Amino acid sequence: METGLGRPLRMPEESAPRRTPQNLPYQDLPHLVNADGQYLFCKYWKPAGTPKGLVFVSHGAGEHCGRYDELAQMLVGLQLLVFAHDHVGHGQSEGERMVVSDFHVFIRDVLQHVDVVQRDHPGLPVFLLGHSMGGAIAILTAAERPCYFAGMVLISPLVLASPESATTFKVDLYNTDPLICRAGMKVSFCTQLLNAVSRVERAFPRLTLPFLLLQGSADRLCDSKGAYLLMESAKSQDKTLKIYEGAYHVLHKELPEVTNSVFHEINMWVSQRTAAAAAARTGSPP
Repeated sequence: METGLGRPLRMPEESAPRRTPQNLPYQDLPHLVNADGQYLFCKYWKPAGTPKGLVFVSHGAGEHCGRYDELAQMLVGLQLLVFAHDHVGHGQSEGERMVVSDFHVFIRDVLQHVDVVQRDHPGLPVFLLGHSMGGAIAILTAAERPCYFAGMVLISPLVLASPESATTFKVDLYNTDPLICRAGMKVSFCTQLLNAVSRVERAFPRLTLPFLLLQGSADRLCDSKGAYLLMESAKSQDKTLKIYEGAYHVLHKELPEVTNSVFHEINMWVSQRTAAAAAARTGSPP
């Protein structure tokens, strides 16, 4: 088919491939297309051998999954396949910056990604790891499939918003990372975060999976009272809380003594739960 000028008429998708907000073509990047037709940038950290389990990493508000490289590499050292995507409106994924029509979109997209990866690795235990808003996403994802996940690691999860958070919800403004959103948080997004807080509280009775909860006592974004509330209210039999006195919100990028401890706690906890899951599958003691 030709135009009147004699040039071949190219279909729109051929002439204009979908591009990230940073103007990179998605065809050159790992990605998935969500139920709304939005392209989400994906990231995978794979062990050299056969993985023993899968870990989905859920990042926080205004950031992106690339900031979890050190944590992911540590988990890969445990023979785990770690995967993540930038949530809608974040990082290299499509969507207006830090805007979501409904908080459940985040949960729906996580479950879609988990199902895609699990199809390639049937029978492996699946863990969730979430920080801040990503912690709320992890909690709601686990609650949606109560017996599906082998465990969950929460770093300063959004359970209760701190009274100060309305004015201090900023993400490492000193950071030069170009993928971090520095725009002010829109009222609509704040509303969705508040919706998430109420949904998280309602989800507590459906939480039965093992979890590790790491929280700083001086967190000015996600009130540490939320950590205690989660510990008291979740139905899980296997639940662990570690409070870091004087530590702030981003525990995995804190002072070395805090961050080293956080990495150690996660390493030990996930190692033990991976071994337990493997033993349950084979019927042998861990």
